[in-house]
Amino acid sequence: MVKNTGLITEAKVWVKRKDAPGEIIRVALDEGIGSKTIAYNLYHAFENSPEYLGRILFDEQGYWIYDGSVLSIAEQEQLANFIINYAKRI
Repeated sequence: MVKNTGLITEAKVWVKRKDAPGEIIRVALDEGIGSKTIAYNLYHAFENSPEYLGRILFDEQGYWIYDGSVLSIAEQEQLANFIINYAKRI
């Protein structure tokens, strides 16, 4: 069974950028990934045709990996920590 990462379906999170203004990212559960992995797709929030920023996958032990090329390591860590620690259920 996959370890619960905290986030249920979808949320928006503020991400601080090192050399650019921060922005809000939409984090959405990817329900088609499989039973041993939980994945969250990442998009720019509040756009009509939001850009896909990649996804964060969690394994059964709660380890995560970023599948994409847009976000820096610091941004990836911010989003993973948000998902892990997100307390409010949507």
